[in-house]
Amino acid sequence: MRTIRFSDAAGQAERARQFHALHDRPGAFVIPNPWDAGSAKLLAGMGFEALATTSAGYAFSIGKPDSEGAVSRDETLENVRAIVGATGLPVSADLENGFGDDPASCAKTIRMAAQAGLVGGSIEDATGRGDAPIYPFEQAVERVKAAVKAAHALSFPFMLTARAENLIHGRIDLPDTIRRLQAYAEAGADVLYAPGLKTPQDIAAVVQAVAPRPVNVLMGLAGAALSVDELAQLGVKRISVGSALARAAYGEFLRAAREVREQGTFTFAQKAVPFAEINAMFGG
Repeated sequence: MRTIRFSDAAGQAERARQFHALHDRPGAFVIPNPWDAGSAKLLAGMGFEALATTSAGYAFSIGKPDSEGAVSRDETLENVRAIVGATGLPVSADLENGFGDDPASCAKTIRMAAQAGLVGGSIEDATGRGDAPIYPFEQAVERVKAAVKAAHALSFPFMLTARAENLIHGRIDLPDTIRRLQAYAEAGADVLYAPGLKTPQDIAAVVQAVAPRPVNVLMGLAGAALSVDELAQLGVKRISVGSALARAAYGEFLRAAREVREQGTFTFAQKAVPFAEINAMFGG
């Protein structure tokens, strides 16, 4: 297995400091999710202050589904390196389940993520297996502990996010989700995240349960339509959109392609970004 290393140690440490500062200041901030270097550069140019990768968006971009084993750790880190290199922003990554069931795999993934230039990353408690989608509680906690230990051994403050995946895997069990997030916080996770939270009541319950640790909330799912201001009032610190931007882009692509294929017309081009405008965004 080839090791991907990031050479700008001083710059990485500064981005790590900037990333921590975003979590320490009052209010909430949005951390959008690019799926490649181009989308990362566009988001940076719009003024966003940090970026987070999307495993689903990246998988779609290379013609694969978002499922267990479809995208390897090496592929993920190659994409991470491209996104890190595209901007000067702090980047956190969706590191899925750490690319292995055992705690040692989680620890190794964190070390490799840091070598690829990341200043943060998430480890989730989803197994990727349909018959048993969520790791047992004790195993899940041990995996977070191993990831935390690896993060704390780095030469800069890598921000570890621990994800409780019950809600997006059909286990609508808020008490168990909160129990897991609290245990991950006690294990040393810097940020807590339960994708699938939708109601103000559930979001507030999670924020209160793990306080004062910051909470990331996912927007862009069906049924979740709270604004940045509303989420900030609930105590949310960080707001991501997962694969929503990638799905929005592919949605427009599919609508355009269907028009050409089914109607034989090309009116979609009237809404396309002008060539000169987008070329200038990429420095052309």
